[in-house]
Amino acid sequence: MLKLDKVSVSFGAVTAVDNVSLMVGQNEIVGLVGPNGAGKTTLFNAISGLVQPTTGTLSFNGSTFGPRGGIHHRARLGIGRTFQVPQPMHELSVMENVRVAQRFSTGKVNLARLGEILELVGLNGKAERAAASELSLSELKALEVAKALATEPNLLLLDEVLAGLETSGKKRFQQMLGRIHAEYGLSILLIEHDLETVTSLCQRVWILNFGRLIADGTPTEVFNDPVVIRSYTGEAYA
Repeated sequence: MLKLDKVSVSFGAVTAVDNVSLMVGQNEIVGLVGPNGAGKTTLFNAISGLVQPTTGTLSFNGSTFGPRGGIHHRARLGIGRTFQVPQPMHELSVMENVRVAQRFSTGKVNLARLGEILELVGLNGKAERAAASELSLSELKALEVAKALATEPNLLLLDEVLAGLETSGKKRFQQMLGRIHAEYGLSILLIEHDLETVTSLCQRVWILNFGRLIADGTPTEVFNDPVVIRSYTGEAYA
């Protein structure tokens, strides 16, 4: 489904993503893990079209992204994403937020599907609430997921959707993501620092450090890898 081949992203003299090659298969849940500043969100931005790779190629379902393939093009191809800091559209209701997201990607509005999505993320009773001012943090996170689902993706990119939530909120989100995966048969790539969530949800995990891919395997394999352990303790690695 998603394939990255030797992708690098540089900003001037700073290389944020360094020669990364990886794949996400159909219906997989894959975790993207690493210390702060490892290049995870930059990699998401390259996949979703917010930044262009300096070198390397990205392809999705056999289509290679060209230099003009921005976020709108990626959404139309079937890539949806959330942002770590929720970004509700101000002065719009919850339902209006997901309607705009759906029209942006698909060019049409399917109210029945939007109702299903809001029910799935637990916001069906708050469809007419003002999104920017009347939702809690966990509800704003749920709205981020709903907006991404409204674009009707085949691949869902989740950028730290559990960040800032208490333990009970994290458990609810874990369960919700499991339902989303089962309901829609999506591939999911998630950035997450909560290793319990990654271990429980993900079939495979990638570890980034200083922009480089240093491990790729099952959660058990990568979290017991000495190179990964050293990357978190701050020791140098070969």
